[in-house]
Amino acid sequence: MRRVANEGRGEHLTWALYLRHGRYGAETVRKRLGSWNAALEQAGLQVGKRWRVPDAALFENLADLWVRLGRQPRRQDLSGSSSRFSSSLYEQRFGTWRRALEAFVAFANASDVSAAQVEKAGKVHRRSTPRQPSLRLRFKVMRRDRFRCLQCGASPAKDASVDLHVDHVVPWSRGGETILDNLRTLCANCNFGKGHLGEHEA
Repeated sequence: MRRVANEGRGEHLTWALYLRHGRYGAETVRKRLGSWNAALEQAGLQVGKRWRVPDAALFENLADLWVRLGRQPRRQDLSGSSSRFSSSLYEQRFGTWRRALEAFVAFANASDVSAAQVEKAGKVHRRSTPRQPSLRLRFKVMRRDRFRCLQCGASPAKDASVDLHVDHVVPWSRGGETILDNLRTLCANCNFGKGHLGEHEA
């Protein structure tokens, strides 16, 4: 696949191009690797077209970019290898790049769980929230914490090797809920070093 792509003079490696110049059958490649786009990704090649990409996947990609950059992504930020989807896909789906950002912000600002739900669950001694925060809640926590570790200050915007996690202040194992007030941003090193300790014990 890489050989055909290199000989394609800048063209995206399409199914048709590979059929003409590939060493193996395109259908064999698709079956072995799950899909044509999956084969392109595993070969480290750019995916030309994506079909039926759910909004959630588009929003997750924007959230990942926002965290890595430490700011709102610009249209040109999607042209590199750091983005799974091109800006043209967002424009096709939402009309313009600005509308795509507005749709993401509306998604991120929507509420997952109300305070009333948490209070009601507490009265019957059961949890009202799942252990893992949703994409929406993860983004809210990281945006509030300015996309940096609250313990050591590390940020992927300054060091691409930094991996940010969303951590429970009161651990889940000790009854902590997965709500904005009980979550904080930690880098992987600080989070793994903390283990199951609460904030004051750590």
